[in-house]
Parts: sequence; C-alpha cells; structure tokens
Amino acid sequence: MTILLIGLYVAAELIANITASKPVAVGGIVGVVPAAVFIYALTFTLIDLVNERLGKAGAHKVIVAAFAANLLLAGYVKLAVSLPPASFYQGQDAFAQVLGSTPRIVFASLTAYLVASLIDTEVFAWWRARVGRHRWARVLASNAVSTLVDSAVFITLAFSGVMPLLPLIRGQYIVKMAVTVVSIPLIYLVRTGLPTREGHRAWEPAP
Repeated sequence: MTILLIGLYVAAELIANITASKPVAVGGIVGVVPAAVFIYALTFTLIDLVNERLGKAGAHKVIVAAFAANLLLAGYVKLAVSLPPASFYQGQDAFAQVLGSTPRIVFASLTAYLVASLIDTEVFAWWRARVGRHRWARVLASNAVSTLVDSAVFITLAFSGVMPLLPLIRGQYIVKMAVTVVSIPLIYLVRTGLPTREGHRAWEPAP
C-alpha cells in the first residue's frame, strides 16, 4: 500500500504540471484557476498518508523524489518541444503551446511545491506529536497551512506584475481546501497494522 501511495503522489504531481497551462472557470467567488488545481490539491492528502506510514523523514525523501521527477519532466518536455518535427507532423505549434510552459511558470510551480510540501510534513508531524489522535484534524490542519503557502508562493512568483494576485490566491486556496475536505475519507480507507518508523502503529483506531 505504501508503494501505491507513493506512486499516486508522484503521478499526481506530474499530471498537475502537465495540465497547469489550461485555466478553467469555476465560477462564484473562486473565478479562474489552473486545471491542475484539483489533482494537485489531492497531493497534500497523499503526502500526509505517506507521512503517516513512513514518518517525516520518509515523507521528505518522497518529496525530493517527486521534485526530481518534475525536473525530469520539465527538461524532457523542453527537449521534445525544441526537436525539429517530422515533415508530416502538423501539431508543432499546438504541442509547444500546451507543453512548453514558460521558465517563470516552471520555476514558480517547483518552488511552491517544494516549500509547501516540506511545510505540510512539518505541520502534520507536529500535530501528530502534540495532539495525537483525530487523523482528519491533522490532515486538515497541515493542508490548511501548506495549501495557503503553496497558492501564495506560486501566484506571486508566476504572476506578480502581470495580473491581480489576491483573487488568484483566494480562488486556488478555496478549491484546494475543498478537495482536501472531500479527500478526508481516504485517510480512513488506508489502514495497516505495521509499525511506522517513529514507533507508532499506523492507523491505530481513533475518533
């Protein structure tokens, strides 16, 4: 199960980077957000599950591995876009437009991801050590902090001086927290009796 969680986490990170270039209209007070925001928000719950099973140090290693995978994706996409297309291929412009994110967007995305993910594991570990029980509460607490940091860092680095920042930050944060709330049942579906690295039995019965 741990390997599956890690695989889903890395896959969600890569999918988010691929789909981030399309803005979508959610409506209401949310407005326009990147299409990636829905699956990207799920990564914070997934890394909490990894943290629960492997501990903070293990979660940090998974974050670094996913960061390396994102760098590989960004580098290879850049290479694929720059390679001359076959004479019969008519989709080069569309391919470059969809996958060829600007360096500023890539830098903003990877920086926000690394900072927010590390903060998420710290808050989650602190809550578990100080409060203990109530798994749903520590997931909400860690995600409430990390998704706010992620939204603020990404929007500021990617769009500062280009468009108003606060509406974009607000919209992303609302969507990410909504996905977090919806994903809460996942933490009760993933159970194991195996001891974690920190000496606790993962997913012990709790309210």
